[in-house]
Formats: sequence, structure tokens, C-alpha cells
Amino acid sequence: MRAIAVSAFRADPALVEIPKPEPEAGEVRVRIEYAALNPCDWQAAQGSLDDDPAPRVFPLVVGVDFAGRVDMIGSGGNRFRVGDNVFGRVAGPTAAAGTYCDYVSVPQDSAITFVPDGLPLRTAAALPSAGMTAAQILETAVLRGHESLLVIGAAGGVGSYLTQFASARDVRVLAAVRGDEHRRMAALGATVTIDTTSRSLEAAVREACPDGVDALVDLVSTTPAAFAARAAPVRGGGIALTTRGVAAGAALPPGVTGIDFRLEPTPVLLDVLAEGAAEGVLRVPIDTELPLEKAPQALDRNRTGGARGKTVIVL
Repeated sequence: MRAIAVSAFRADPALVEIPKPEPEAGEVRVRIEYAALNPCDWQAAQGSLDDDPAPRVFPLVVGVDFAGRVDMIGSGGNRFRVGDNVFGRVAGPTAAAGTYCDYVSVPQDSAITFVPDGLPLRTAAALPSAGMTAAQILETAVLRGHESLLVIGAAGGVGSYLTQFASARDVRVLAAVRGDEHRRMAALGATVTIDTTSRSLEAAVREACPDGVDALVDLVSTTPAAFAARAAPVRGGGIALTTRGVAAGAALPPGVTGIDFRLEPTPVLLDVLAEGAAEGVLRVPIDTELPLEKAPQALDRNRTGGARGKTVIVL
């Protein structure tokens, strides 16, 4: 089968041919129709996910999110049937279970669930990592309403979902983005949109919230120093959360709690996201749709930053 894989850490992703996986007991094999790009895809290919205990066997197939149809059932009891439309997230990018490929075998009790009637597979593919991350971030930050939240990297997949979830709880969202995204972010529920390419982030936040913000979600900063700088407007008693694992070494303002977020995928949360998308309550921000052979270039663009919504790969 076709796959986008790397032959070693930091090697360039390339289109290769590898054997089709056979489902083991309790697994389902999915014929993938769409995969979605996430920053963790290129991070894993570079070997930068040091806290991921999954084994690394090369060629390493890239990708974690997928949507498609059940193609084969492993032995034993199973809640799925051949032909079911499903979507989900594999545990991690390994030789056995990447998603930039034609087929993937996954445990039927892992983060995989049915695609509801009326929800396109391409839309379902864009939900798992970004949608679950945004939903769990909101719970971790304990924002219940009428508070202020500064989101760094708000225009990307996670940021777009987080803006919608927070706005639905009457949280005042300050969306920090690169470029003119005011109209799009306002449509997603942002109260204030800050173009960090044209003005100072801290000055813009202080202007909007003179007493500081209640919480920061930083989806961008890769060093403790950068994270600490962006946490400067958070008031005492507030929360500064990062998805990049840099909170532990950051010198945060007095009284601010730093959190290194880690996603815990569940099929129940996937069901909630799919229902919201199917009903039109949750807008799914697909920015680009590309064929499999264009995935290496898409990974390279994502690595440079400034993502706008989700990139979906068509198989």
C-alpha cells in the first residue's frame, strides 16, 4: 500500500510502498479515505516527541488522524462491521499505525468511533486531535464563563476549535494570530483578534484587559523563555497552559500556575465532537485539501508556522 514515511528521524518524508496491515484479534482494519495533518506528525518524524513511549520502527509512517470505512475485522467480538464509516486517532505514529497511508489497523476499543449520518468523512478526519485537544484544554483550564482567555496560535486547528468552545461558555477570547484574521476569528467567537505581525502582543492584551487575563493557552512557544514572555499578561491566580511541554522550566509571573497539557483521547469525546459537527454547532475549519503525494510539502509548511485551520489529505 501507499504511505508517507521517513526512513530515519529528521529524514524527509516520502511516498513509499509498504505491506498492508492485517488486523489482529479485537482490531479493525480501516481503508483510509482522509487523514488530517497535525503538528505532532512532523514532530514525531523529527524525533522530537521525547515523552512518547511508542516503539520506533522504520520506515515510520506519519500521521495520527483518519476517517474511512472498515475493511476487515480481526478475530473475536467486535462492535464494528465491514463497511462502517469510522474516524479516530491512532495511539502514535509507529510503523504499524500511521495514517498517511491506504490502510490502518487499530484496536476496536481505542479512540475510534462511528461517523454519524450526514457528517462527511473529510470533516470527521479533521476532528480527532485538534477537537479533542481543544475540548480537554478547556476543562483543564477550568474556565466556566465570564473570564478572559488569551490563545496564542488561535488561527490553527486547535485554536479554531478552542475559540468556539470557550466562546460558547461566555469566555472572552483574545485570539493572537499571524496576519489579518479578524473576520474569521470573530465568526468563531473571538472578542478580540491580535495580529502579532503588526503590533505588540503584550500591549494589545493590556489595552483589551488592563488588569490582565485569567488564562493563557499557548499553542506555539517552543522554549520556556518564549512561553514565559507570552504569559506576562496573566494575572495572579491565573493559568498558563502550553501544548509544547515547556511550562516546567518557565519563569511565570507570581501566582500563575503553569500547565504542560497532554491529550488523553477517548471514543466518547469523539462522539461528542462528531455530534456537534453533524448538527452544525461546531464549525470544522478545513483550510486545505491535498492528495497523498503532496503531504510532505504540507508537513514542511506546517512546520514553519502560521497555520490556518486544518489541512486534510485525500487518499
